Amino acid sequence: MDNLNTEDKIIQAAENEFVEQGYSGARMQSIANKAGINKALLHYYFRSKEKLFEVIFKTAFKLFVPKILGIFEREDLDFFEKIRIFTQEYINLIIKNPHIPGFILHELGTKKSSLAAIIMEQAINVDPIKSQIEKEIEKGTIRPVMPEQLIMNIIALCVFPIVAAPIGKVVLFKGDEKKYQDMIQSRKDEVADFIINSIKL
Repeated sequence: MDNLNTEDKIIQAAENEFVEQGYSGARMQSIANKAGINKALLHYYFRSKEKLFEVIFKTAFKLFVPKILGIFEREDLDFFEKIRIFTQEYINLIIKNPHIPGFILHELGTKKSSLAAIIMEQAINVDPIKSQIEKEIEKGTIRPVMPEQLIMNIIALCVFPIVAAPIGKVVLFKGDEKKYQDMIQSRKDEVADFIINSIKL
């Protein structure tokens, strides 16, 4: 953290604390210690734990959703190509940041879920994707499907194997890390193929 400014040090330390302890278990003193500053300086930058959590959750969520959803706004790709690129990029992001999905899911299930839900509502708009799905149905390129179900299926198939990594490694691969990682890499195409084949007419 030596090359970071104070605010960046706080954010990095807070992300580690919230991921490790969750909102309820996180302590401002612990965050200050990890950032190498005193608690008074921490409160100068971020007045409360809730304010700091809001910054961390927004950062984590925006890393995963809005940027990737931009793929569906590209006009140079057909709908199936968009699905394929989305799954590849989304899984790449999760591989690089495997702790983020679990953090988001955990916080959505806690007492702070109302705050998390508000942040999500502000950060993401899936209406353009739903509109594209409906247009593809009208054109007869995909079978009738509830847009919300299709979006949920894509996200779940990308995220679950990484969130559930401890189970997958033991149950499916007897603890073999290499085989598990090879499977995760292959899911970039596997998920896209599965989704496309399930909807394509």
